[in-house]
Amino acid sequence: MVSFSNLDLLIIFGFFAIVLLIGFLSGKKKEQNAEEYLLSGRRVGFFLFVLTTVSTWYGGILGVGEFTYRYGILNWVTQGLPYYIFAFLFALFFAKKIRNASLITIPDKLHRVYGKKVGIVSSILIFILVSPAPYLLMFANLLSIIFNINLLSALIISFILSASYLYFAGYKGDILTDAFEFFVMFGGFIVIVFITFSQFGGFDFLKTNLPSEHLTPLGGSSVSYVVVWFLIAIWTFIDPGFHQRCYSAMNGNVAVKGILISIILWAFFDFLTTSTGLYSKAILPDLENPSLAFPMLAEKILGPGLKGIFYAGMLATVLSTLNSFIFLSATTFGNDFLNRIKVKPSTSKLKSYTQIGLTVTGIISIIFAFLLPSVIELWYTIGTICIPGLILPVIGSYYSRIKISDKLTLLEIISGFLFSGIFYFIKTFNQDIALFQIIEPMLVGLAISILVHLYGLMSKAK
Repeated sequence: MVSFSNLDLLIIFGFFAIVLLIGFLSGKKKEQNAEEYLLSGRRVGFFLFVLTTVSTWYGGILGVGEFTYRYGILNWVTQGLPYYIFAFLFALFFAKKIRNASLITIPDKLHRVYGKKVGIVSSILIFILVSPAPYLLMFANLLSIIFNINLLSALIISFILSASYLYFAGYKGDILTDAFEFFVMFGGFIVIVFITFSQFGGFDFLKTNLPSEHLTPLGGSSVSYVVVWFLIAIWTFIDPGFHQRCYSAMNGNVAVKGILISIILWAFFDFLTTSTGLYSKAILPDLENPSLAFPMLAEKILGPGLKGIFYAGMLATVLSTLNSFIFLSATTFGNDFLNRIKVKPSTSKLKSYTQIGLTVTGIISIIFAFLLPSVIELWYTIGTICIPGLILPVIGSYYSRIKISDKLTLLEIISGFLFSGIFYFIKTFNQDIALFQIIEPMLVGLAISILVHLYGLMSKAK
């Protein structure tokens, strides 16, 4: 059971009040065209670019705690290292090209390069890929812990808190609240790491009190499992959040340098969160629910006030990603569904279409999070099914040498999605068949996509 002092609650309510104040004040400008509402007029500077890019990357804080509690530094090997690598490559080979394209979404680019059908089909997968459901679930879980309310009520309140100001302020409300949340999330985790280190000691304490596999790179899992997480990390290339940040940057150099600096800050924050998870396992070795590793550690070692700061840090970590994914999802729905299906798409209506998308996103995400209440399972399922068919078409849209025909691109996207999805469900409902458990569904979808793409390249060469 978690208890909060009046000081803790005052800090938490103060955090919410500041976020809402920043969010609503950022939308005080009455007249906003589509570019202003969706991308803050493409004027985001270096400092703000870094703050929002770093904070947006870390929504799965309870999932990180659960992963580290169960498997130790495998969390960093699968959730940190591969993303640094692919983010570095993204900065070098894609960031400037994306900014120079001056579009709004990934399906915008695919529509321009491959045609309307590819644009619409890809928008469906992107809409799933940017589902805020995992982050909505984590935020709701935190609210349930703090205020002792049921999950469904917490999900609805979480969506209203995170989306209300986006309706009026748009992207500007997203990035300005993210900037504030950047400092809160780092502050919260610096507090708990400092306190645990002071009370229990450093690496020697962890080595003595942790299972030995928790300090090994594989954490007791298979190499193929780690490989799949590295492959999932390829979604950095097709991460709508990265593309949106680059589209909104003041120029290409801001996008490139901003991502490179962000990698350094991600590494520091990963150190803080992984250390917190390891301390939780060492201090509280028998938790029934590992997803509460961080909250239970805070309950164990933090006093009044400090606990409130740490919870504000966790809430900021989730909220900075939740509001960004809600807005990305709404933008995809408005720009790539409602606007694209029109005979004559209208830029002037994109703001109202996106506002409709906010409502649709909320309803779908609440249902999704309520029916599949496991953060890691949500991440794994969405990544496994959606990524395989999109990787090569997106890369090909910026590098014409590996671009294939429109028809084969459509086939590649659909077949990659279908084969990985079908194999995922076969694996899920045939737990007793060893072969299905060895082969990862994403590898199946990726293999099919690569075969279609190779055929397309050979046909192009002829």
